[in-house]
Amino acid sequence: MLKDPFMNEDFEPNLMWFIGVFNVYDREETRGEELVAFDPDNQVDRDVLIVRYSLKLRCLSYRHKFVLFEFLAEKLKDCNYDFQILFNIDDVYDSSWPRTEWYALKDPRGFFEDIYRLASEEWKDDLHKASLEDQSTW
Repeated sequence: MLKDPFMNEDFEPNLMWFIGVFNVYDREETRGEELVAFDPDNQVDRDVLIVRYSLKLRCLSYRHKFVLFEFLAEKLKDCNYDFQILFNIDDVYDSSWPRTEWYALKDPRGFFEDIYRLASEEWKDDLHKASLEDQSTW
């Protein structure tokens, strides 16, 4: 089984891999200042955010990216999947978004559709490499 890059546990794909990079809690003066300039509802800004941040997951191997990409595809096929819930922050956790728009995106599903579209381009070589392998051996 594919292992989590940080823990000696099985890798469980989670869509937070794509948006957790936007959490600015305790980094308001650094990451927060950097991200506040971007509007996640603006298509141009959104594409920059996704390519520059969401898909730059250097800790993930090509296999992890493949599993995560396939997991995202699965969620996008589910018409009832609530993507907005991923942007809701529970008061129990130390988390915050860089702008208030993140708390209620106009089109959270569209945000993840854009991640899928851009990942298929940005991760093309990794996804192809992983697709040629027998995933059951991971």
